[in-house]
Amino acid sequence: TLKGPARVDPASHDSTAVGDEALLLAELRPTWISAHRGAGAQAAVAGGAQAIVMDDGLQNPTLEKDLSLLIIDGGFGFGNGRIIPAGPLREPVAAAASRCQAAVLIGEDERGALAQLPPGLPVLRARLVPGPEAAMLAGQPVFAFCGIASPRKFFATLQEAGAILAGRESFADHYPFDEGDMQALLAQAESLRALPVTTKKDFVRIPPQFRSRVTVVTVRLAWEEPAAIESLLDPLAARVPIPA
Repeated sequence: TLKGPARVDPASHDSTAVGDEALLLAELRPTWISAHRGAGAQAAVAGGAQAIVMDDGLQNPTLEKDLSLLIIDGGFGFGNGRIIPAGPLREPVAAAASRCQAAVLIGEDERGALAQLPPGLPVLRARLVPGPEAAMLAGQPVFAFCGIASPRKFFATLQEAGAILAGRESFADHYPFDEGDMQALLAQAESLRALPVTTKKDFVRIPPQFRSRVTVVTVRLAWEEPAAIESLLDPLAARVPIPA
C-alpha cells in the first residue's frame, strides 16, 4: 500500500505496507520501494547507494540498466508462449532476450525454454537447494503451508530434505494470513502430530503472535558455474568507487 519512494524498515513496516519480498531483501541490504522506479533509484542514490539491483524491472524503461538477466523457471518455462491476457508473458521472448546479457535457467529445462532463446545468448545454470535448517527436518513429519507462486517447489524442497510430508496446504501468492487462518493451520498440524513449516516469504505475512510456533525453511541458489555469474558482475563492481 505504500507508494514510496521509501526505504524499507523491517522494524516499522509490515508486508501490507511494503510487500513480503521487500521485507526479505531489507534483511540483507538497504531496500527502497517505489511505484515509480526512477524516483526509487534517485532516493536510493540519495541514501548512499552506489549500485542498484532492481527486482522485476525488465520491462521498465525509466532506468538505464548496466546488466539485465532473463530468469527462467525450468519447470514453467515460458508457459504457453503467449502474451497477457492469453498467456503469462509481458512481451515476446525474443524482445526480452534482446535486452539481456545472459539468461539464468533455474532447474532443469522441462519445457524447452532454451530453444526459444536467440542463438549466442549465454545461459547460466543454477538450482534451488534447501537451506541449512532443512537438514533438521529429515525423518520428521511436517505440515507444510505456503502462499507463493509455485507451492510445489516448497513441497519438493521439503521432500528433498528428507522430511515426511504429513499434510500440505497452499494459498494464493502473497496471501495475507490472519488469526483465523493460523489457528486453523496450527490445529491441522497438531491433529497430524506434525511440525508446521512454511517459507521465509510466508513467515513475514504471519501475524507476529503465531511466528514462534512455525518453523521456517529457506532455500538458496546454487550456481553450476559460479565463475560465470561473477564474470558478469565483476566488471560492474570494479566501476563502483571505493569510499575513502
